[in-house]
Amino acid sequence: MGEIPAKATESEDPSDGARSQAAGGAAVPGDAMWQSSPPGSIYDYIRVASFSISPGGLVEQWSLRAEQIFGIPAERAVGLDPIEAFVDPDLHERGQRKMAEILDGREWTGAVPFRMPDGPDGTRGEEGLAELYVMPTRTVEGDKAAVCVVVDVRTLRSIETDLAASQAIFGQSPFGFLLIDTDLRVRRANERFASLFGGASEEHQGKGVHDYLPRGEAERVSATLRRVLETGESVTDMHVTGFVPGSEERRHWSVNLYRVHSGSGRPIGIAWLGIDITARRAAAREAAAARRNLALLNEAGARIGNSLDLETTARELLDVVVPGFCDLATVDLYQSLLAGDDAPPGLADGSAELRRVAFASAVSDAPFSGSGERVAVGAVHHFPFSSPCADALRTARPRRVPAEEGGLVQSTLAVPMVAHDTVVGLAQFARTKGSEPFGDRDRDLAVELAARAAVCIDNARLYRREHERALILQRSLLPPGDPEASGLDIACRYLPGNAATEVGGDWFDVIELPGHRTALVVGDVMGRGLRAAVAMGELRTAVRTLALLDLEPAEVLSALDEIARGLGAPGGVQQATRTARQPRDADLSEVYLATCVYAVYDSVTRRCTFANAGHLPPVLVEPGEPALMLDVPPGMPLGVGGEPFEEVEVELAEGALLALYTDGLVESRDHPLDEGLQAFLGALTDPARPSPGHHPWTTAPHAGSHRDLEDVCDHVLNTLDTHHGEDDIALLMARVQGLPADSVGDWTLPREPRSVGRAREYARAQLLNWALEPLADTAELLVSELVTNALRYGEGEIRLRLLLDRTLVCEVWDSGLVQPRRRRARDTDEGGRGLQLVGLLSAAWGSRRTPRGKTVWFELPLPGGGSGLTDPAEALLSLF
Repeated sequence: MGEIPAKATESEDPSDGARSQAAGGAAVPGDAMWQSSPPGSIYDYIRVASFSISPGGLVEQWSLRAEQIFGIPAERAVGLDPIEAFVDPDLHERGQRKMAEILDGREWTGAVPFRMPDGPDGTRGEEGLAELYVMPTRTVEGDKAAVCVVVDVRTLRSIETDLAASQAIFGQSPFGFLLIDTDLRVRRANERFASLFGGASEEHQGKGVHDYLPRGEAERVSATLRRVLETGESVTDMHVTGFVPGSEERRHWSVNLYRVHSGSGRPIGIAWLGIDITARRAAAREAAAARRNLALLNEAGARIGNSLDLETTARELLDVVVPGFCDLATVDLYQSLLAGDDAPPGLADGSAELRRVAFASAVSDAPFSGSGERVAVGAVHHFPFSSPCADALRTARPRRVPAEEGGLVQSTLAVPMVAHDTVVGLAQFARTKGSEPFGDRDRDLAVELAARAAVCIDNARLYRREHERALILQRSLLPPGDPEASGLDIACRYLPGNAATEVGGDWFDVIELPGHRTALVVGDVMGRGLRAAVAMGELRTAVRTLALLDLEPAEVLSALDEIARGLGAPGGVQQATRTARQPRDADLSEVYLATCVYAVYDSVTRRCTFANAGHLPPVLVEPGEPALMLDVPPGMPLGVGGEPFEEVEVELAEGALLALYTDGLVESRDHPLDEGLQAFLGALTDPARPSPGHHPWTTAPHAGSHRDLEDVCDHVLNTLDTHHGEDDIALLMARVQGLPADSVGDWTLPREPRSVGRAREYARAQLLNWALEPLADTAELLVSELVTNALRYGEGEIRLRLLLDRTLVCEVWDSGLVQPRRRRARDTDEGGRGLQLVGLLSAAWGSRRTPRGKTVWFELPLPGGGSGLTDPAEALLSLF
């Protein structure tokens, strides 16, 4: 029997049309309608086939579905004995009995094992188990026959398992499960979904997304459902926001959507699988906020306090919080602290004067609520006593500032900046409308940010104070004004490092020595800060003291080395000496190290003696020649100890230029030392290569030569401007102007009594020649005293030398090593008053060692210099 569709029947019940429409059919106007199952119905899953058996027990009709299930075409199946063809031979006898019962008119249902017929190539047919339903019938002639309906039992078992699994998943799933039809209506809802939205699961049938979600959200979800239904593309983790019945709490769901198909592949709806993620979303938001706050704190730690400047530190705080934390922010600091006062603000009630040091805005420069007035950066102001800002300053606790009605700002925090239990200022953070108001976590974060900035600002304030004190100390130790020296034109420059760095230990000095000689000193204490400045002052004082003892340059540096080691030892120089005898691995952490160049220039001979303690070499520029570095052995830095220093004597040409400097001039992070030294030499060398005998930096002495040397200093600093700035710079430049030969009187006297008279004659004649007659009597008397002492207490021949420069200097040389000692003579003594007389009549006097003995000298001011001469007669009478 062929595949016969269900016969159309008239509906006697008016509700059949409604049932048919609900089932997917279409209602037809009138009293009758056709009921049909669309393709892909349940029969596609069950795989039902039918065939008929003739009165003779043979297959008479074979349906198309039977061909699909058994794989045997109708032309082959018709006429076959089904028992012989499909039943195992061992069951033929039992099968024949059943067939006889069926043809006798008995209805039968049961499970029958079957085996497919062997293939044409002899392959054994597949075995299986079929659910058989036999319905007796009669032919037209009245003979008994049968119609058989066959179902594959394996398919039924699979469907049964799938239904059980589907029911378990659908009913026991912890997720909200919906089956939505092609009209976007709920066909089925599980218990989990119903427990969230109330009622029984059956009550949700026929509802749409608009029944559960707000209009805007429902429109978005409906559009997504249509897209899934049309394209078949699944949607994973779609976030849906809405409310559950009876609650105003906003809920969040994560929804997965996929299209559901029938057995034939026809789309029949959409599966909705949703889970409530409100708590998870809140936890994620909390975690994100915590990560954001941690990142903000990390950024604050990296960016705030990089510079030791108050205003810069305040701006760094605002760079961190705007716009990452707030939309508007300001920083106000107490004016008294900015002015350098160590004491806290005078008014502790929060209304003391403050200065606005920083302001930042991501949206607008609108003023903060509370004051109602705009405060410009740099302006000094105060908060009213009753304002929240004043209360925050008074109590050292953050306060919320009420928003002004109709204003841009909706939420403001006033956070006191507390460092070491001291309020240094106030930070205000504000959020505008549209931003989330500040919560408790935001308040705690603001307090932490303000505290970090406050510590950095307080450190910057303390540093500024110490830096200013160190600068005052350092500058007070430098030579005042423009130094002067005999036979030298001197210009100097001292430039402290950048304001952001600590004060250094660079120094220079110009010390006048007896005999129109000059000591030139440039040094640099290693390290920075007040410690280096104090060490520099002590070393500079020691250099001046040692220079006045008229020691050789190498001896001066050796004594300085002992003093430098004593600075770092609790017991002073002696303790440092004992420490130096210990093994070389002794702790040197407190040793003061310094470099120094010490040079002594003699204006009479134009010879300069150098000694170097680890410093950069001096630079010499002779007329018409390029600048060159003098080969002075560097030696070890001061404070290391144990190594002698060498001396180098150089004869300088008239008009030569000598430059002493510190490493800040030629070395920086961006420029290595060699590069800086070459740039320095180039700045001192005339690039035009002038003709011999002329050099723009080494002109002969004239009235404008000092100004020219000042120009040289400016030229060098401008040329090397890109090579310095990080460290202090000390530059000392001297142009040689030797004492002319006609300004020197030099005589050698034999060791005999009449040399005293000759010395007086030589001195008077020379002074008259120099037109210094007012000095003749005094000078003659003092020369007589010094030559007499040389005859009595000295050795060898005597040398007398008169030097005329800015003062008159008289020197008496002999070979004796015993230094003259001034003593107080008694009234009855006939002698012993010579040196007292020298001290009374001269401006200065003294003695120094020489390579071959000693020199005793005195100095007289020139007439018209403002200092009068003492009358010799009065001086003699004052001695008795």
